[in-house]
Amino acid sequence: MSLLPRPGFQRQRLWPPVFGRQAGGAPGLARRRLLARLGGLALSLGLTACGGSSPQNGAQERQISVWTLDLAPRFNPFMQRVIQDWQQRHPGYTVRWTDVPWSSVERKLLAAVFARTAPDLVNLNPPFAANLASKGGLRDLSGLLPAGAQATYLPRIWQAGRQGSLQFAIPWYLTTRVTMANQDLLRRAGYSAPPRRWQEVPAYAEAVKRRTGRYALFVTVVPDDSAELLESMVQMGVQLLDGRQRAAFASPAGRRAFAFWSDLYRRGLLPREVVSQGYRRAIELYQAGDLAQVATGPDFLRNLQTNAPGIASHTRAWPSLTGVDPATNVAVMNLVVPRQSAKAAAAVDFALFLTDAHNQLAFAEEARVLPSSRQALERLERGLRQGAAASPKEALVRDARSLSARTLADARVLVPATPGVKRLQAILYTQLQRAMLGEIASDQALAEAARQWNRYAEARWP
Repeated sequence: MSLLPRPGFQRQRLWPPVFGRQAGGAPGLARRRLLARLGGLALSLGLTACGGSSPQNGAQERQISVWTLDLAPRFNPFMQRVIQDWQQRHPGYTVRWTDVPWSSVERKLLAAVFARTAPDLVNLNPPFAANLASKGGLRDLSGLLPAGAQATYLPRIWQAGRQGSLQFAIPWYLTTRVTMANQDLLRRAGYSAPPRRWQEVPAYAEAVKRRTGRYALFVTVVPDDSAELLESMVQMGVQLLDGRQRAAFASPAGRRAFAFWSDLYRRGLLPREVVSQGYRRAIELYQAGDLAQVATGPDFLRNLQTNAPGIASHTRAWPSLTGVDPATNVAVMNLVVPRQSAKAAAAVDFALFLTDAHNQLAFAEEARVLPSSRQALERLERGLRQGAAASPKEALVRDARSLSARTLADARVLVPATPGVKRLQAILYTQLQRAMLGEIASDQALAEAARQWNRYAEARWP
C-alpha cells in the first residue's frame, strides 16, 4: 500500500502507508457500522442532492480548503512552501490547509459533508475515494483538467483513479514493497536469494523450517489488515470480480490459490498467528530473527538498523514476489474534489501544482516515497543511481529505494479500489481462515465466500 513507517512505510493494506501510523489498529465492527450509517445519511443528504455549496461573499470566495493526511508537523515547511508558491501564481487566492489524522479522516469528511462544509480538495486512500465516487460524492475531473494533464503521470497509476468514464482522482505519492531477507537464514536453508515466484514458496518455506527452525514468511489473514494475500491471489491468476461485480474468484485459479495458502498453514509452514495477528507481527518476528523475509518499504531498513542492528547487518533487499507475470503491487495516495466544492477548478489547479514534477520530486526525496509524475520518477531514479551514500548503512537503504523505484515499471494496483473491496477482503479472508484451521475444505470455503459476496453484490448492484 503505509500501506509503513514513519514515512518509511512498514505496512501496506488496501491503501498506501500513512505517515505516523503503524500496522494494526484497524477499525472495529462498531466503528464500521457507525461510518456506514453516517455515510449513508451524509451521502443521501449532502452529496447526491447538491451540485455544490452555496457561494460565500468576500475573501472566502477566493479561498480553497485543502485537507491532507498525517503530514503535520514533519512536512509543514514543504506544504507551506507549495501553498505560498501557488498563491503567488494566483493573486487573490488563498489556501486554507488542514492536516487530518488518518484514523479520523472518514468520520471527519462525512461529518463535513453532512454540515455542507466539505473541503475543496482532500487527500484520500483509494478505497474510501472509490466508495464516495460510486455514490456521486466526488467531482468528475475530466472536464476540469487541461489538455495533456494525464500524460504527465504514470499511465497505470492514473488509470487507478477511474471508474468507467469517471476520473475521480489525481494521483500523488506511491509506495511499493520489496523483499527484505535475512541472508544468514537464507544461507542456512540452502538459498542464496529468496524466491521470486509464489510457486517456489512451498519448497522454500519447508527448507527454512526444516533447516533453521524458523519461518520463511508471514502473510496475515486478519480481515481488516494487509491486502498482501489478496494481491497474491491476483498474481496467481485469480480474477476477483466480473463486469457485474459478481464473484469470479470461484474458478480453477481461485481453488488453487485457496489450496496453496491453506496447505502451507496446515503443514506448519506459516506462523500460527497469521490467522489472528496482522502485519505488525511480521515486523516483530523479522526483527527477532524468527522470519527469513518480510515484504515492506525500503525505509524499513532505517528502523531495523536502530531496533535490531544484528538482524540489519544480515538484511538485504530483493524484488518482491510475483506470479507468472512480473506484475507487482503499488499503493497510491490520491487527491479528490468533493462534489460540494464550489471552487473545483481552483482545487484541481492546486492539485496539479502540488503533484507536478518539481514538487513531487521534492516531496519524494523528503518523505522517501515514490512520485506518480513520470518526470519526477526519472529524476529520482537518476539521483539514486548517481548519488554517493554517506555510509554502508545508507548505501543499503539507497539500493533498496532504487530497487523500489525500478519495480514501478511492472507495478499496478493489483486490487482495484472498487466499492466494497474491504467487504470482499473480509469475506475471502474469513473463509480462508476456516480452511486453514481445518473447519472446512478449501474448495468449500471458496464456494462459501462466493455465495456471501454475491449476496452482498446483488443487494448493492441489482
